[in-house]
Amino acid sequence: MTKATYRLLPALLLAAFFLTGLLASPAGAHPVSTSAVLLDIGEDRGDGEVQLPLDRLSIAVGRDLTGARVLGADRAFMKSYTAQHISAVGKDGEPWTVSLGTGTVRSVDSTPHLVYPLEIRPPDGEVTAFDLRYDVIVEELLTHKVIVTVRYDFDRGILKTDDAETLGIFDHAAKTLTVPADEGSWLRGFATTAGLGIEHIGEGADHLLFLLMLLIPAPLVATGGSWRAAASRRRAIMRVVHVVSAFAVGHSLTLALAATGVIDLPARPVETLIALSIAVSAIHAIRPLVAHGEVVIATGFGLIHGLAFASLITDLGLDRGSLLTTLLGFNLGIELTQLLVVALLMPSLLVLARTRFYPALRITVAVVGLLFSSSWMLERAALTSIDPFEGVQAWLVGHPLWVAVTVAGLAAAAHGSTTRTPRTAPER
Repeated sequence: MTKATYRLLPALLLAAFFLTGLLASPAGAHPVSTSAVLLDIGEDRGDGEVQLPLDRLSIAVGRDLTGARVLGADRAFMKSYTAQHISAVGKDGEPWTVSLGTGTVRSVDSTPHLVYPLEIRPPDGEVTAFDLRYDVIVEELLTHKVIVTVRYDFDRGILKTDDAETLGIFDHAAKTLTVPADEGSWLRGFATTAGLGIEHIGEGADHLLFLLMLLIPAPLVATGGSWRAAASRRRAIMRVVHVVSAFAVGHSLTLALAATGVIDLPARPVETLIALSIAVSAIHAIRPLVAHGEVVIATGFGLIHGLAFASLITDLGLDRGSLLTTLLGFNLGIELTQLLVVALLMPSLLVLARTRFYPALRITVAVVGLLFSSSWMLERAALTSIDPFEGVQAWLVGHPLWVAVTVAGLAAAAHGSTTRTPRTAPER
């Protein structure tokens, strides 16, 4: 070779290296298939599932496996093989019963997996910490990984997908993992469910709007088909207490009945009725439908809102733990959020209700509530596919303090620039 060639050799090697990397990148971009063990910790047993990628499973058992084969000709073999490589032992050394349900084939991360429901039962019926032993596939495939995740554990506050906790990884070197099922307490689970109640109401534009529509006329009294300022602040406050209490009684009753399975209604009609409840309460805020109507509306439609709360408990799987503790915690979160809304808004509304500006404010807010609820009704009844006010609703729900400060500012301005409305003067 010439000296020029030697000088070019490093550059040629570097170019070849990058070219090889580029050509190989499409294959390397796909992650190696992994297995998963998903656990749900209950009071008397552990449930969950095992997810086994068919491509890795084929190598481990030395068979050309397809979805049809693992559910057909190789069905019994695959279940027996998997069961032989999973066991559980309590901290006292006693073996626990491990059983697999009927296998299915499901796509996980775009890769077909053989999925088995998993059940782990302690001999004394009380779940405590235990050692999970697992070497499906990893006994033969040195590079294979198995991710172990706890999806649900009430006492540790793991109640939904966002809370899921990765316990560790099984591989060829680590085939035993301790599951800390005796950590935490009912108090931690109670606090977590209360937090979910707060989160649900805090993010639920429809529930918040219904409460607001009830609160707007609460400082007033209905006389002769129109609204008038209450005779005293004390009377106005008592009406607010009655409205909030009526709503709490209504939704608490159906929340308990629906969560325990006594009543069960489809979600779509329930959500549509919730939108209707907002429309009715908005109309009542504009012109009273009946004396003390907001209390009647709060109680009656509160029953419907309770069904929606119960549906959320079922959707999140919160009924897998202590149902009584879940109901109490979730309901406490709802009530705390409602009381916070009342505390933020009612002082301002009580001041505004005794000014000449309140009729205009009350009617404006009620009309906005009527527009929002009508849009929700159409969408939830599948008559329209979009909600044109969704962006505004999301902003309002996401900025509750701005709303409260704005109302407080209006109250301060109105109180400082006008005399109190005479008690005998009707609101238009």
